[in-house]
Amino acid sequence: MSTQPSPIVIGYDGSPGSRSALQWAAVAADRAKVPLRIVEAFEVVIITRPSPGHIVPLDAVREARQAALDALAGDIRTQYPGLQVDTSLVGDAAARTLIDAAQDARLMVLGSRGLGGWSGLLVGSVATQVTTHADCPVVVIPHDLRARAHEGPTVVVGVDGSKVSAKAIDFAFDQAESLHAKVVAVHTWTSPFLTYADGASMLQFDEEKIREEARLLVAESVAGAAAEHPDVEWSTELAMGSAAQALVRRSESADLVVVGSRGRGGFTGLLLGSVGQSVLHHTHCPIAIVH
Repeated sequence: MSTQPSPIVIGYDGSPGSRSALQWAAVAADRAKVPLRIVEAFEVVIITRPSPGHIVPLDAVREARQAALDALAGDIRTQYPGLQVDTSLVGDAAARTLIDAAQDARLMVLGSRGLGGWSGLLVGSVATQVTTHADCPVVVIPHDLRARAHEGPTVVVGVDGSKVSAKAIDFAFDQAESLHAKVVAVHTWTSPFLTYADGASMLQFDEEKIREEARLLVAESVAGAAAEHPDVEWSTELAMGSAAQALVRRSESADLVVVGSRGRGGFTGLLLGSVGQSVLHHTHCPIAIVH
């Protein structure tokens, strides 16, 4: 008895960012041979004072938006023959709709900023809420995504030895195998001397020993995923300093950056850690947040 594979879900609102996200999601779904579900939300706003202009009945709005979604799905089917494309139009808030849609999704994809909100924000409130609360991995496509010159397809993953980091590594290798890409495992640490004036401290700190321990941590963390994906080439990048800055820097020449929703540092009650938030807001390429 065959079961329907979980779909890749794309949050769509007609904005340039969501159109870029739709193309990314369609390519990913076609490559993985899984269904693509296009989800659009519209929230009914109750007007309590007179408003100029013609008021369009709610049923007419729904019909028009459904027709536009159906046409969009038809275009995607034409571009990717054989790809199963479904649509869902939900009369509710966008973030709540997408978080609900993520419950049975293989992957959620959305643009970093939609039609609503402040145009100066790098990442909109919907993307922030969905990456924080979705049950499945979430890929966010930057609104100003541009083609980058690099040696070959690359998936960058942040490694810190935590359980969530392990899930991010598995996801990164899965994506790299699908993309025929290499994996770059990035690990950073902070020198305690940086917290003291002029580097003066009574602390003992052997940078070479720390580097070797970091190399071993990455090797142990990646071993399982590397064994399951023997054809995926991978390498390690070690650096002293901020993990977020290292990942953002690496995103300039990457096809995808993968981070766990929360690592070893920070407050355990946070659903999305500081590194994930920083990279989400400043990445130059698509970013995947893995819970």
